[in-house]
Amino acid sequence: MRTLLQNKKPMMIKFAIVFGVIVGSVLLMKKKDMSYRQSILKTMYPVIMFPGKIMGAKNAVQLNTEGKAPVKNFYALNAVLNNGDSISFETFRGKKVLLVNTASDCGYTGQYKELEALYQQNKDNLVVIGFPANDFKEQEKKSDADIATFCKVNYGVTFLLMRKGSVVKGSEQQSVYQWLTQPTANGWCSKAPVWNFCKYLVNEEGVLTAYFPQTVSPLDAAVIAQLQ
Repeated sequence: MRTLLQNKKPMMIKFAIVFGVIVGSVLLMKKKDMSYRQSILKTMYPVIMFPGKIMGAKNAVQLNTEGKAPVKNFYALNAVLNNGDSISFETFRGKKVLLVNTASDCGYTGQYKELEALYQQNKDNLVVIGFPANDFKEQEKKSDADIATFCKVNYGVTFLLMRKGSVVKGSEQQSVYQWLTQPTANGWCSKAPVWNFCKYLVNEEGVLTAYFPQTVSPLDAAVIAQLQ
């Protein structure tokens, strides 16, 4: 018995070391103003995005290659900002608009940082709008005030955030997302968000030009190309 324990001792020591490293890493991952889950997801974001790069996430991109015009006017839409104020989309005329459904407890939450970078790089001709939603696995349970604080403190977000609502098709779907997901409104696209951080791009003339899934980074070449 003693011999058996002696033989296993090196393995047990290695296991203890590995376990200690894992525990230490998790503790170090904890960010201020974030839960452990949020901290780990933020740290692991590059790993989460890696499979999409390998497996060709761009295959899920949809483009308005025929240049179909909307049936209903994009600039006639209105939405409620995170602070409760109403905003008319007429305000966005003459600029490209990237609309993204967001969540604080998602593996793709790291895209907040990339969305902010994209906005800062193109803010003269691009509006970025986040639409917090709790549609997928209840990954956005925060209040509107807490969402705004979370985004500002942890990702430096300065782009527009709307009031939390539903983006999936159904009776509670926001009017903006009704427009984005109905060909009878936008002219061609029926694709609803399949997860958090799906992205829709509208050009300077109010035409929906592209849909990007959550697996495509906001800083991906496919997105950048549509901003040129």
